[in-house]
Amino acid sequence: MTTNNAEHTRISSWRLLLRNPVTAVSAAVLVVVAVVAVSASWLAPYGINDVDVPNALQSPSGSHWFGTDELGRDILSRVLVAVQASMRIAVVSVVFAVVVGVTIGVVAGYRGGWLDTVLMRVVDVMFAFPVLLLALAVIAILGPGATTTILAIGIVYTPIFARVARASTLGVRTEPYVSASRAMGSGDLYILRRHVLPNISGPLIVQTSLSLAFAILSEAALSFLGLGIQPPEPSLGRMIFDSQGFVTMAWWMAVFPGAAIFLIVLAFNMFGDGLRDVLDPKQRTTVEARRQER
Repeated sequence: MTTNNAEHTRISSWRLLLRNPVTAVSAAVLVVVAVVAVSASWLAPYGINDVDVPNALQSPSGSHWFGTDELGRDILSRVLVAVQASMRIAVVSVVFAVVVGVTIGVVAGYRGGWLDTVLMRVVDVMFAFPVLLLALAVIAILGPGATTTILAIGIVYTPIFARVARASTLGVRTEPYVSASRAMGSGDLYILRRHVLPNISGPLIVQTSLSLAFAILSEAALSFLGLGIQPPEPSLGRMIFDSQGFVTMAWWMAVFPGAAIFLIVLAFNMFGDGLRDVLDPKQRTTVEARRQER
């Protein structure tokens, strides 16, 4: 019976999520982005570094849908591969932040006491720095590159997950079912795995979606400054930087990479808002009440 109820709740959650047209469209955009991230090398019609100077600065056409850059390279091919690189860095860095941040937050919230105080003071110090400034400091120490960018973005977003996980754990650890499990002799690892983590997953899933959006922006900003993905591998931020001297004569060099960043970030944010409406009980009740009124 419990399994059936859980399955019914899961199905109704997906239905409620997809009934929102904005969330449904954002989910469709993210599916397309995921396909591009997996198969960009096969989808690209030209080589990303195929130089064709006689065809430089061509406007969008049937042979080059997004036009060409100052070296005659196909911008569509470079945008596709750049999206793949941005998604790879964003996903790996956010996974790093989730693993480290959630571990710190859950341990601090569950154990409490001096350990909670020490861990969260360290997190607060990291959180006090502006995101880009902290990332720049990490890259300045370790040097530019894709691996360093992943580590920098991961470190920057670790405090966010630590605070979300701790706040959620503080609310769960006092629940009666946790006390009952502890009274039955269950170990801390069992309680964390069986009771705490499943019940704090909602806010963490929403935060993951939002952090992926900001990770894309952070990677683009670092690449724009020349500290992220290094040439000859294309990156969206670097493409925008290279287009600065050609804005008046070749608008497509800046518009298409910028549009890719805008669509991906907007889709992640809209999808995160939809997830919050479904996974947050208060938000879900409000959404369901509005739908019943209609």
